[in-house]
Amino acid sequence: MPTYIAFLRAINIGKRQFRKAAIVAACESAGCTDVETYINTGNVRVTTPLRSRAKVEVALEQAFAAEAGFEVPTIVVTPKELTAIAAHAEKVGATHEGLHYVSLLKDAPTAAAVAKLDDAGKEGERAEIDGRGVHLLLGKDYHSATLTNALVEKHLGVATNRNLKVINTLAEKWGA
Repeated sequence: MPTYIAFLRAINIGKRQFRKAAIVAACESAGCTDVETYINTGNVRVTTPLRSRAKVEVALEQAFAAEAGFEVPTIVVTPKELTAIAAHAEKVGATHEGLHYVSLLKDAPTAAAVAKLDDAGKEGERAEIDGRGVHLLLGKDYHSATLTNALVEKHLGVATNRNLKVINTLAEKWGA
């Protein structure tokens, strides 16, 4: 059975609390096995009989909504995709001295959508897009950045954001 890594968007913020045990229960109710979570920010690895990323996203989103009581947009990648995103991060961030975040997209963007992110950040910020991974290369202060996941979503669609350390850790643990 295939393994997937799911990244849950906008949980454990304010009233949108969705703890690990509830996430695991929801995944199991969706027919997943070998469920493992990493930190309480919505990172979960599952094995499922479903063979399509899109079907896995739908099944998990339905199970999460039923368990949490609110919608939980979910971005699913394969272990191979996660490893490629981490490898691309190493390449594009090799000489960058500021912060590096990765927005994971539900769907690959069009060239026209990507063009809208060109020069969207303030000086010293840039986005590098590779498939469904958007690498946000920022200055030293995340809270003053103008190139944010919200901006990525405005132009490229549903996304969730992780710092590079989380992406690299998950690629080491769950990548292929």
